[in-house]
Amino acid sequence: MGGKQSRSFSNNEVSVRQSRKASGKGEQPSLSSAAERIRRHATVHFGYSTLSLAMRGLDVTPSELWELREVQKLNLSMNCLCSLPPALGALDNLVVLNLWGNNLSSLPAEIGLLKKLRVLFACRNRLSEVPEELGSCTCLEVLSLANNQITGLPGSMAALHNLTKLNLSHNRIAHIPTCVYCMKGLVFLQLACNRLETIADQIQDLVNLKILIVEGNSIHTLPKTLCFLVSLELLNVDFNDLQSVPMELYLLSRLGRLACHPMDKGLHIIHNPLLKPIQEVLQGGLSALYNYLKPT
Repeated sequence: MGGKQSRSFSNNEVSVRQSRKASGKGEQPSLSSAAERIRRHATVHFGYSTLSLAMRGLDVTPSELWELREVQKLNLSMNCLCSLPPALGALDNLVVLNLWGNNLSSLPAEIGLLKKLRVLFACRNRLSEVPEELGSCTCLEVLSLANNQITGLPGSMAALHNLTKLNLSHNRIAHIPTCVYCMKGLVFLQLACNRLETIADQIQDLVNLKILIVEGNSIHTLPKTLCFLVSLELLNVDFNDLQSVPMELYLLSRLGRLACHPMDKGLHIIHNPLLKPIQEVLQGGLSALYNYLKPT
């Protein structure tokens, strides 16, 4: 990827030409001056050095980009990138990296060198796996890998104890990766539209979880340990294969109500083949269900 430039960049001020003529003879621009052209598009936003190259039609990243080590927020979203070079690891001050909406089939192992990275958006790509080295980004707080072709996560990601939001929706995950149960800082876990059939008892380890979304799977039973997550404010199990619910569900007092709108807090449980009398009891709302489930 060293010298190749994107066609899109040749039509913008930030383009770096392969060669040019000056004073009647050919002259190659130095890397420092080429990088400076890109640097001019960086801004300081809320105290962070920010560079956006979004929607530029890039199929290749300019090699000079990786010289800009001061960049803390980099937006490469909505381009045509199929890969990223190992040089990505040189941007070791990155705090936010947005790769949303490209054609990436993999992430380079060198992403593990981004020790300050707190937010990574890699949704809407073609990822089928995640590199082991991502587990070295232990400062990560927000990670979105939605809308890819992922079937699992590497065990190394169990080290992401600072992660609070994880989005794995619209992938090909048949079992919640074991490493997820070690991410005890998780507040938000989105697993909608995968291939889940069960939730392991270890879900109880996610003691800080407030939002759990598993709609659009094939889950046929909920573990009673799920009911020990007393901080849950939104539980979405719509469009699954549930016939019943655990008797301990009444312990989830913060759910508050049956919810309909996707963003509403509460229990979402429509479009499941619930057996009688659960189906009828639900017509009275969540309080009616809880009263039914509570031991006498």
